[in-house]
Amino acid sequence: MNRKKLQKLTDTLTKNCKHLFRGFDKDNDGCVNVLEWIHGLSLFLRGSLEEKMKYCFEVFDLNGDGFISKEEMFHMLKNSLLKQPSEEDPDEGIKDLVEITLKKMDHDHDGKLSFADYELAVREDTLLLEAFGPCLPDPKSQMEFEAQVFKDPNEFNDM
Repeated sequence: MNRKKLQKLTDTLTKNCKHLFRGFDKDNDGCVNVLEWIHGLSLFLRGSLEEKMKYCFEVFDLNGDGFISKEEMFHMLKNSLLKQPSEEDPDEGIKDLVEITLKKMDHDHDGKLSFADYELAVREDTLLLEAFGPCLPDPKSQMEFEAQVFKDPNEFNDM
């Protein structure tokens, strides 16, 4: 399955398909194979908190180095927040938000988030699971997706 097919199928799950594709494509070959697709859907539809934390962390770790840096946080927050008309530089507000986030989540105080930092913060407050933007479906979207996909399995043979 290529990127366009995955995006078409998952539009009801989430609008963050750029990161969704990267999260599903575990071997980084530019395609989502059947096993990757099944694993991704399983996580989305029935995944445990642990599985969802690992997935979200991988999505948020934009360069794949095992950490979420200040630059990655800034990039994700800038792309997920609505721009407000004001005299203040919007980038300054986002930088402040990054600093607040680090104070809340960076338990070892090294200026970046490891998975251990992220996991501890999310276990303390599950709302932090998607702290840097949406990457999991909401329950309503999940139900709509399941209704669409499971109504006629033969529909996907033509894709």
